[in-house]
Amino acid sequence: MPVKIVSWNIAGKVDAWHRLMEMDADVALLQEAVEPPKDLAKSIQVDPAPWSTAGWTNWARRTAIARLSERVNVEWIEAKPLACAASGDFGVSRPGALTAARVTAPGVDPYVVVSMYSLWESPHAEERSSWIFADASAHRLVSDLSVFIGKQKGHRILAAGDLNILHGYGDGGSAYWASRFGTVFARMEALGLPFVGPQAPDGRQADPWPDELPLGSKDVPTHHPKPYPATRQLDFVFASEGMVDSVYVRALNEPEQWGPSDHCRLSIEVS
Repeated sequence: MPVKIVSWNIAGKVDAWHRLMEMDADVALLQEAVEPPKDLAKSIQVDPAPWSTAGWTNWARRTAIARLSERVNVEWIEAKPLACAASGDFGVSRPGALTAARVTAPGVDPYVVVSMYSLWESPHAEERSSWIFADASAHRLVSDLSVFIGKQKGHRILAAGDLNILHGYGDGGSAYWASRFGTVFARMEALGLPFVGPQAPDGRQADPWPDELPLGSKDVPTHHPKPYPATRQLDFVFASEGMVDSVYVRALNEPEQWGPSDHCRLSIEVS
């Protein structure tokens, strides 16, 4: 029986925890997560990290990994601030933006799961720029999760989350931003963690087709602005090369599937 995993930026919505329990999933990789409600405390086990993200004042949200069923065992891996981490520790550049655990289940070789969130940042104040960007955050995540790779082949890692970047193109068709975003996917692939989805037909594609989205793209929108419709894919799943054939990813992005967050859920099955 496959292990059922869901990756979801729940945007601080407490109601999302109830929606997770309706999915019959085993593990949740969450971003912008808040503490689960007390009525679910006996049904859910969550990593013990503080409910905050470093550098964001009064923002009680973070990445989290939750065990939702007794079909799997989850061993959370302690994250330490990079400045305090010794060699061999799981050091993270921004505590709260990266969470990891080891999953074991009958009939499936153990593997590490990682929940990732790329925070928006701005240029230095002296630049007097209105830009915001998330690829810098994404590169820190890539560097931090490299600690789980100790050999060229044979590692077993599944990483998913909201990277706040685009895949295969740039904002408004910008070649500059397409190049910057592409370096994140290239670094992940260089580590042996290729992008595995979701991609069409495993999810609804944008309709009407956005002018900025290249024809032939298989992207599926995972985030909707206000107002609707959803046009951009910001959420992605990566897996070790040796796991690719056993990982199936689908975006639950039909309007009736969406849920309370501005991001849809990603359904992941590992067989």
